[in-house]
Amino acid sequence: MKKMLIALALAGAATPATMAAAQQLPPAVIVTVDRQTMIADSAAAKAAQTELKPKADALQARLGQLRTSLQAEEKTLRDTAPQQNAAPAAVQAWQTKVRDFETRRGQADQEIQRRQQEIQLAEQWVVKQINDGAQPIISAIMRERGANIAVDEQVTIQHSAAVDITKDVIARLDKALPRVSTTPPAPPAAPAAAPATPPRD
Repeated sequence: MKKMLIALALAGAATPATMAAAQQLPPAVIVTVDRQTMIADSAAAKAAQTELKPKADALQARLGQLRTSLQAEEKTLRDTAPQQNAAPAAVQAWQTKVRDFETRRGQADQEIQRRQQEIQLAEQWVVKQINDGAQPIISAIMRERGANIAVDEQVTIQHSAAVDITKDVIARLDKALPRVSTTPPAPPAAPAAAPATPPRD
């Protein structure tokens, strides 16, 4: 009961200045943008997808080729494994083949991972360029509609279709940014290590 009285007293202690400041806040005018649709349906994303598709197809073909050849070689190694009473030279020769196979399988894994990473970095670079290009367009539409908040449609529970500006953003984005680069910039070079200071006598 005592805490309730204190809370009521504090609530009633609002000064006129505080009330005036609260009244000066503009009403929230919200627009929504479906960023996922904005990116996927943009002309820039579709052009980039067309450009990256041969790389993705080549990766899948290479993956299939490596899988087929490595599986066949692995089967051959299993089928030709020396028996317990085999000569040491035969065992050593088979073990050498196994080590060589494991080395090449590791190299194949590294190749696939490297090519997958190249495609992923390219896709991330495409998305970043589209997002960056959409920001001034969203800002312009907000000014036109008198909006002061823009939210991603994916985080809303319900909203009126009248506040969705996704199609308008895509239409303007396609004119302003019809294509983007699929080659991400090179990472910054690592700073050169400082020369070691010779020990003092």
